[in-house]
This record gives sequence, C-alpha cells and structure tokens, in this order.
Amino acid sequence: MKKIRLGIIGTGMALEKLHYPALQQLSDKYEIAALCDIKREKALAWANRLKLNPGNVYTDYKEIARRPDIDAFDIMVPIELNYIVTEAVASIARKPIICEKPLAPTPEQARAHAELPKKYGIPIMIAENYRHNEEINMLRDMVRNKKVGDIVYFIQNRVVFFPGDMYKDKFPATEWRQHPDFPGGAILDTALHDLAALRHIFGPVKSLQAFGVPQNDDFSPYAVINVNIKFNSGVIGQFAFYCAGKEMQRPLVGLRIFGKHGMIFLEERDCGIINVAFNDGHSEQIPYQVQRGYYNELLNFYNAVIGKEPLSVTPETELGDTLMVFDILRSIREEAVVPVDKAEDLNIPHFAFTPEIQNQPQLH
Repeated sequence: MKKIRLGIIGTGMALEKLHYPALQQLSDKYEIAALCDIKREKALAWANRLKLNPGNVYTDYKEIARRPDIDAFDIMVPIELNYIVTEAVASIARKPIICEKPLAPTPEQARAHAELPKKYGIPIMIAENYRHNEEINMLRDMVRNKKVGDIVYFIQNRVVFFPGDMYKDKFPATEWRQHPDFPGGAILDTALHDLAALRHIFGPVKSLQAFGVPQNDDFSPYAVINVNIKFNSGVIGQFAFYCAGKEMQRPLVGLRIFGKHGMIFLEERDCGIINVAFNDGHSEQIPYQVQRGYYNELLNFYNAVIGKEPLSVTPETELGDTLMVFDILRSIREEAVVPVDKAEDLNIPHFAFTPEIQNQPQLH
C-alpha cells in the first residue's frame, strides 16, 4: 500500500491532540514529510520527534506548498486564517487538502471556501470530526430507520467550562481562542461541532430563533445561547450552549431525541453508550467506540485521494454548518426568526472527487 506524503501546516494543539494520534494509527497510509509553523521552534520540536531533517521545516506556508514531493496537506491554523491559508495552498500546490473547521471567520470567506474545490480541481475535506464520530452516525441511522418511530422533537444541552479550561492543557488555553479575531468566539469554534452533528442527524434547517445572555469576556459574546430550531423534515428542537459554566448533576441533559414510540438518549459523547427507552417499558443500551471521528475522517480522506470513495465532509457540506452559526448570532442581535438553509447558499457548485473526473496524485 502506497503512503500519502503529508505536509503539515500548523503544529499546535490540534496536531498534538487530534490529528497526530489518528495519523499514528494510520501509519500504513500516511507519512509526515514536512512541517510548517510561523513559530519555527514548534515545528523543529516536531521534526525532532518525527526524526525529520530540519530542511523539512518551514515558517512560510507558501514555501511548503511548492514542495513537489508532497501529496497532500493537513492545515491546522487559527480560525481567522483557515480560508486565507487554504486558498493560497490550493492555488500553489493543486494537491488534496484537509482543513480544520470552520471554513472561515466570515460568511463571505466561507462561501468562497466552498468554491475552492471546483476552482482548483482538487479534493478538500473539512475536518468536522463530529460528522465522523460513531455515535453521531448511529443516531442518524436510528432516526432514519425510525428506531423510536417518527421523531417529534429533541433537546440538547452542551456545557463547556471555558473559564476553568483556560488554565488546563485544553484548547481554551490558547491565546487566539481566549481573544478571538472572529465573530462568535467559542460559538463558532465549539458549538459549531454540535450544530454540525444535529444537521448530520436531522438534515437541512428551515429556520431558527435564538436568544443569548451577553457577557464581557472576550472568548464569547454570550455566556449561553438558546436556539429553537425547525428542520425541513418538520422536526423541531432546542439547542443550548453554555460556555461559561458547569452542569454539575448527572445524568447530564445531553441529547434527547423523542419519537412516537420512545426516546434516544446520549448523555455526552465520551460516555460510550446510547440509551434507547421505548414506551412499552423495555430499553436498549447500545455501545460505541468514543472519539473515532479523527481516525475516520483521515481514513476517508486517504480513500478519497486514492479514488476509493467520495469525501464525506466537503466545504459545501460545512458551509451550511458555518453559516448557521452566523444565523444564530444574527437572530440574537435582531431578535428575529431567521431562515437558515437558503437557496442561494445551497447552490454552490458541487465537486465530487472521483477517479473518473480527477487524475490521481502520484504517491511516493
């Protein structure tokens, strides 16, 4: 099996905690060939760890993009740079790219990002790991197969203790998340995952109405948001995201999906069990393997690059997730019901990367 020679752009916490552990499990499919970070010492530390020659370390993403022996790029930069870096690398390298979520810090850049695969004729995956998590795909199948009958509504409560996590070895400890240079702060960075999961389970969204409790902390304009959502399917529900506090009592509210014949309950993504309770009194506990999204998305990316399967999460798919965050912020600001998946945003030309329409890169 040939390996993809990967160029890493951004050697921060996303590489350390998310992508590198998955790449280690996929070592028969990937080889890290070069590293790029604006802070050279960070990239050099990784080069030493990976036993790479310092000549494979860059501080300019345009330089690494010119490397002819790299087959694909993994971009993990702060949100405000996602579109800028991805567009530049795509235009120079014309090689497959996997880019961290969200697409961009603004609706305009997000729409432009969604057009990059067609513009440059390359596959681009957005690393929205929730759309690849086992439990989310299992919930989607349960809903589609009417495990508890037709779905009536759902409730989800997500709590993140950002103020406390700033002092731990967690993502809120990063400076650019504490003082974000993009709208929404933690809402665009973290709540986006849950919104993507809900859209993956229930499909396109017709409209929403959101409310928020303002705060003065830079990491988010709102301590909590509460969003009423109506999906095109007719399912309605409520999503709450509390990024400034704790939920101390268990079981957590989690995600509860109510159908005509019972309820599906996921307490939190790391619990490893989906509980299904039926109206006749019996129940099921369905296990799953936690935190498989990073492995699954990188496996899908590899298979797409070699022409074995299509990409699961394209920029076009992630565009809807990203724009929904801006719709939530608008709804809070205007105190209005806002349409979500609008026709003009769903007409981005779709680009499917398949062997029939795209020459495969030569893997070294």
